[in-house]
Amino acid sequence: MSNEFRLSNYLARIGHGGPVRPDLATLTALHAAHVNAIPFEGLDPLLGRQVRLDLASVQAKLVDSRRGGYCFEQNALFKAALETIGFAVTGLSGRVRWMSPPESPLGPKVHMLLKVDLPEGPHIADVGFGACVMDAPLRFKTEIEQPTAMGTFRLGETNGLFSISARQPQGWRTMYVFDLEPQIQSDYELGNYFTSTSSLAPFTSTLILERVDADKRYKLANRRLTIEAREGEVRHERTIDSAHDLGQVLQETFNVELPGPTDDVFGRIGG
Repeated sequence: MSNEFRLSNYLARIGHGGPVRPDLATLTALHAAHVNAIPFEGLDPLLGRQVRLDLASVQAKLVDSRRGGYCFEQNALFKAALETIGFAVTGLSGRVRWMSPPESPLGPKVHMLLKVDLPEGPHIADVGFGACVMDAPLRFKTEIEQPTAMGTFRLGETNGLFSISARQPQGWRTMYVFDLEPQIQSDYELGNYFTSTSSLAPFTSTLILERVDADKRYKLANRRLTIEAREGEVRHERTIDSAHDLGQVLQETFNVELPGPTDDVFGRIGG
């Protein structure tokens, strides 16, 4: 497989037919279209399958197939698309805090995000945070609320460590923290190996999917399907009660084609 990036295939996959220029309007449009068309999806780690980060493998999975991926795959693909268009992009790494008490120690760098430099100033782009997928890039400016179609976000900074938080029904919740040290491929390969193989990572034992539409956020955690409105407000929630039901949800809600038998996936997830 070739590592050449096929921009026209990517644009067709996300359904973007508008202008393609290295500007903020294009970045914003591509960001929203990407998270709508290509869901966050962690089926491969759950099934014990290798997650490959070379560009050829990422394109074959996320562009040529009806599959999604998690942060390393999603943001690697988005970075390649942006760079092909002419954007100046820096890959960064973050430490996830979504499920961590505020006083708990920092964990490893297991999240990929992007800094995009524009004439308007730097922005953070991230199409792969699978607990609260961002639907738009954020200005790299701290302590201001930044509303998007499906949420409100805020960047913070403490002693050189930056954070991104999302407003939720219970208040502000930190997604992850990060610094500005540029990352290389081997940095991501190390984090990817941990998140796709370790029993300490959620993806090896929990089915996680998320897709952000124009006015809805769809989340699947094992057998629990949730539909949210802006800022995490739950509109509907139900339990997946059979392998057939799971297959329909993956196909119709997330537009994902299973890489194996539905019964196998359903048998691995709890209630």
